[in-house]
Amino acid sequence: MNEKSSSFGTEDKIRDGQVESVSVGQSSLYKDNGALMAFRGMPISELKNHGILQALTTETNGWQLGVVNPEVLRAQEEWDMVDTIHPDPESGVSSQQPGQLISFSEALQHFQTLDLSSFKKRIQPTIRRTGLAALRHCLFGPPKLHQGLREERDLVLTIAQCGLDSQDPMHGRVLQTIYKKLTGSKFDCALHGDHWEDLGFQGANPATDLRGAGFLALLHLLYLVMDSKTLLMAQEIFRLSHHHIQQFPFCLMSVNITRIAIQALREECLSRECNRRQKVIPVVNSFYAATFLHLARVWRAQQRTISDSGFVLKDLEVLAKKSPKRLLKTLDVYLTRVSKGQTSLLGTQKCSGSEGPHSKDLTFTGVCDLQSHSFESTGLI
Repeated sequence: MNEKSSSFGTEDKIRDGQVESVSVGQSSLYKDNGALMAFRGMPISELKNHGILQALTTETNGWQLGVVNPEVLRAQEEWDMVDTIHPDPESGVSSQQPGQLISFSEALQHFQTLDLSSFKKRIQPTIRRTGLAALRHCLFGPPKLHQGLREERDLVLTIAQCGLDSQDPMHGRVLQTIYKKLTGSKFDCALHGDHWEDLGFQGANPATDLRGAGFLALLHLLYLVMDSKTLLMAQEIFRLSHHHIQQFPFCLMSVNITRIAIQALREECLSRECNRRQKVIPVVNSFYAATFLHLARVWRAQQRTISDSGFVLKDLEVLAKKSPKRLLKTLDVYLTRVSKGQTSLLGTQKCSGSEGPHSKDLTFTGVCDLQSHSFESTGLI
């Protein structure tokens, strides 16, 4: 009876936080197996917090390891293993936490140094027109892109032919940067997992949703979140995408807007602006951002929902190709006012992703799903 009382008394002292360390003079107490029984019901983490494990395994003042309870030694070994656990390499998470963000220019330079000849063979830089369509385009259409800018145009279209390679460290950094910037997370995440659905991808692997836009779709998202002028806009659109009524898959919508930008470039709708600026990539990036901004404004103002996605994107494509200069001007005005704190895309509208069904349970119609003879396609892209 006295032995049990002593044991419980020792346990109470430890749980009350009264035992912060074990002095050398008290080491004889732990030679008693009865006292050690008091620690058996405590979590390993609590033992370490109180310094018990270190005290029980020390050799100070002649206390030999041979007299230590084997269970305590096993507990110490288990704790040491916890401290040295490394992520599963197949999960795509780097052991270096957190990973370094990557800028748009750094990612672009990566592609500029690669041999993309096999992908370049697949591109069709411009739309082939014949008959009256070719004549009308020649007489009334936009000007042709300057010869010196065609290599830059071809690079954009070539990147759109490249897929996502999870084995490429640069590809992984692009995904991690997009995730961190949109969610505010400070830590890396797995390159495959349900968390990508929260960003608006169809499933656990973002690579499956890049059809028709390739890696260019990810570069556009990277540009949107890493450019200080467009980051706030990206975050506001992301919040709108989680509205309990008007929610939509953010990344899938972005991929569709990249497709529109690709088509506008191939149909030479952006040639006049590219010739004026003597650049292609910055114009395509701005056009993508301007188109996304217009979609968000229409989506919010007209109370659009996921069931309207196909029609909204079809109208958006027509407008974007017809009036690219107007969209670009609207973007410039918006970004200027945002920088001065004079405007906000969402205003006081409340957005919440937890008040409604998840976007994966809803249907989304993208540009590639719309057919001229039918608008009944409802599958996710």
